[in-house]
Amino acid sequence: MARAVALRTDFDAARLRALARQSQDGPQTRRLLALASIYDGGSRTEAARIGGVGLQTVRDWVLRFNAQGPNGLLDSKAPGPPAILSDEHRQHLLQRIEDGPIPAVHGVVRWRLIDLIQWLWEEHRISLSQQTLSRELRALEYRKLSVRPRHHAQAAEAIADFKKLSPRVWRRSPPARLLASRSRSGLRMRRGSARRTRSLAGGPNGEPAHRHHAICEPNQPTSSARSAPRRAKELALCYPGARSRP
Repeated sequence: MARAVALRTDFDAARLRALARQSQDGPQTRRLLALASIYDGGSRTEAARIGGVGLQTVRDWVLRFNAQGPNGLLDSKAPGPPAILSDEHRQHLLQRIEDGPIPAVHGVVRWRLIDLIQWLWEEHRISLSQQTLSRELRALEYRKLSVRPRHHAQAAEAIADFKKLSPRVWRRSPPARLLASRSRSGLRMRRGSARRTRSLAGGPNGEPAHRHHAICEPNQPTSSARSAPRRAKELALCYPGARSRP
């Protein structure tokens, strides 16, 4: 039967419980309390019950705690697969990008992802996808340049017909006082006169003089015999030489 691995001697149960109270990580707190029970003289089975795991997992916690201390009980991120490109490969790739292509030889004015993938395979026998190479270039602070999208049925000759070729007309702005008056009234208005013709009898503060015109209607018949003398008098005022009809 394998002998249990002893815990390191520079820690004790009280210190592990104090670290468990200060910890903000739940799994680390549970592991610290499980190892604290071992410091108190408990069995590994009791520590496994507190931690909710098996005996082999408790053994792994003890090994990590002995090697790294309390930080060894934290869950570390998985390292993942190793990188395909080494530092030397990245340096060669950067030099290739900085030198740029020769249009007469390579047929392009700037490197594309597919061109760099072909170069990596020919020079270093490394096979990469466009997504992986794009991620590597972004890590090296390079960005992919993409052209402006264009419709497949777009006519290049028709674009010039829609361009605005007329020069811009610049006009001098009106004075500020004119802009202020327009903003208040909206349109330019002519100020009207408040003077009115007043009668001489009214004085300066009198009412305006009104002219009374007599209405002369010689062809209209009189309405009654009672108004005949008054009608004749009005006709005499309008036409001094006229006579009233019998």
